[in-house]
Amino acid sequence: MRLPKALSALMLAVMLAWPALSCAAGAKAPAKATVAKPNRVAILYVQPTDPAHQRIYELLREHRVLERFQAYLSPLRLPLTLRLRTAGCDGEDNAWYEEADREVTVCYEYIDAVQRNAPAQTTAAGISPQDAVLGPGIEVFLHEIAHALFHLLDLPILGREEDAADQIAAYMMLQLDRDMARRTVAAVARMYRREASSQTVAQEDLADVHGLSGQRLYNLLCMAYGDDPELFADAVAIGRLPKERAEGCIDEYLQVEHAFNQLIRPHIDQAVKRKLDRARLLAPTTQRQAPSWTKVQ
Repeated sequence: MRLPKALSALMLAVMLAWPALSCAAGAKAPAKATVAKPNRVAILYVQPTDPAHQRIYELLREHRVLERFQAYLSPLRLPLTLRLRTAGCDGEDNAWYEEADREVTVCYEYIDAVQRNAPAQTTAAGISPQDAVLGPGIEVFLHEIAHALFHLLDLPILGREEDAADQIAAYMMLQLDRDMARRTVAAVARMYRREASSQTVAQEDLADVHGLSGQRLYNLLCMAYGDDPELFADAVAIGRLPKERAEGCIDEYLQVEHAFNQLIRPHIDQAVKRKLDRARLLAPTTQRQAPSWTKVQ
């Protein structure tokens, strides 16, 4: 599996995703706020204690993954510094935002699991090994960054916070260029479908703060279809997204976009954003056949 290319693609996707750079709606009150300013994101690659994670650590640093997210978030005016870090988590395959430390952590174990679950070659659906790492890699950072923004910006949330974080992560992925949005959404959908196919739902699972993997899959596909019914038309045509759900997906997407515009966009420093736009000199995404929903597996 060619992880370096996947990491490079992740960095490119993050930089190209800026038009949606703000994350969505509400949570617990932040610590005492100071004057909000841009460029308030710090980063840290924690040296792994498990030798099995050393190569992942080196690749992340080599490809400056956290630096790219730091630049991506730089136009946000934050009252306090947010830190993004990668670290070993004592065998726990996870990622989270810690309010007390104002810190997003993505575990090396999570990255390792994503890599191990990637296909050895491009699937029948057109999802490459690189896409299979890229999509979940982008999604997990954006999901946890959404939690951080709910806290730091003291944003109101209606509904479950985990659902709101999923919506904002999906919205930001859909602001990528069309080819990359298609590839990224397809890869995350593949991850959710694989999880759902092996998931036995117990009563206590219904009480979890996260949605079931199958629900997260259809919520993502609905957001994608609502954003671009033409690009994601086959998600409905072959029955992956039920027609009854699809009828309301444009409204679902616009609801999230409205919340984003009302709650997040005012916190973007437009002068810093314009500088970032002018400095965005990366090569365009390689064009190739878009993934198919026929066999997202």
